Amino acid sequence: MPDASLKLLLDVDLYAPSPRGRCDLLIVGERIAWIGAAGSALPRELRDGLARHLGATTLDLRGRRVIPGLIDGHVHLTGGGGEDGFKTRVPPLPLSNFTTSGITTVVGVLGTDDVTRGTAGLVAQTRGLREQGLSAWCMTGGYHLPPVTLTGSVRSDLVHIDCIVGCGEVALSDHRSSQPTLDELLKLAADCHVGGLLGKKAGTLHLHLGDGTRGLELIERAITGSELPARVFHPTHLNRKRRLLREALALAARFAAEQQRGIAGREWHLDFTAFPVAPEDDAVTADEALLAYLDAGLPPDRVTVSSDGGGSLPEFDGNGCCVGLGVGRPGALRDALASLLARGQPLERVLPAFTANWAHLLRLPTKGYIDAGFDADLCVLDEQGRVSDVMARGMWHVRDGRARVLGTFERADA
Repeated sequence: MPDASLKLLLDVDLYAPSPRGRCDLLIVGERIAWIGAAGSALPRELRDGLARHLGATTLDLRGRRVIPGLIDGHVHLTGGGGEDGFKTRVPPLPLSNFTTSGITTVVGVLGTDDVTRGTAGLVAQTRGLREQGLSAWCMTGGYHLPPVTLTGSVRSDLVHIDCIVGCGEVALSDHRSSQPTLDELLKLAADCHVGGLLGKKAGTLHLHLGDGTRGLELIERAITGSELPARVFHPTHLNRKRRLLREALALAARFAAEQQRGIAGREWHLDFTAFPVAPEDDAVTADEALLAYLDAGLPPDRVTVSSDGGGSLPEFDGNGCCVGLGVGRPGALRDALASLLARGQPLERVLPAFTANWAHLLRLPTKGYIDAGFDADLCVLDEQGRVSDVMARGMWHVRDGRARVLGTFERADA
């Protein structure tokens, strides 16, 4: 009988995320066991022996591009929303919403509603996705201060809860925030940093940026006025306003230049959100923002893209009342990558923002790359650059664009 834990992928055009040419891959269980040049490195007798005697399943991909599974570092796993009452609470996202989008690793966050939703529920949802074959982590806290936690403090959550890697998303420059002071932000960031050290975690403070006029002011003051490493402060939604994007690029350029001059602690990372942008919006799409960042010659390993999947996308009037509500889609991450490829961008130039850069920032040592010893998380792309097949932790979740593995409460005919 075939052994589902042994898989041999032949003749893949491998982007790991750097291009490695045509390769064969051997997958054992949840890990990549071996990679070699297609055809010649693994003798035909050995390939036949793996299939005949050990029951390995063999798939010839005939030169199709294979990339690491996408990492989505900002997802509302328990659902976001609530800005217009209880009926606007977004429900949790099912497993196949991620896998059909090419996402094999997620990081869950709480948003505006950290009252009816909490860290305990987020941890439970994270562990549930792990049980269904996805790789999942989460953040403690939410928009507001003091942060909602599981053990009583951010530091303790980071030390004692295996799946918690940071705190957030904490809101800044937004009428829904707690309007934190510089001292409050620094104390929270210090808890993240020290908790990360003690728990051997990333200790990231993931910061929601609204469209307020203060922009990145508080973050800049926190980085330049304290001993904390700049990498602790990870702002997102920086493409929501053109003004905010310009500010972020200028600050990234300044910190990169200071690091080159030997000023310690200036390794600063920023995140763009793949939300929908209408022609009349004063916003920039994630693919445009990423190209603006890369074209500016900024460090290519310090930028990420996320979906805000399951989060609400509210519209407010001048009085702060909700007048419209959309929902973020995990598929927006896949679509942003496809859009970049359609623009003629080299895959190896843009892919790290969706894969390796997240793994580096969040200190996920077996994620973001395709190499021996790494987790077998990968996507197969079709000729148009769209995700057609997805493997998560060594199991095929999606084949030919259709989910083969469904979440516990997903209907097979949905």
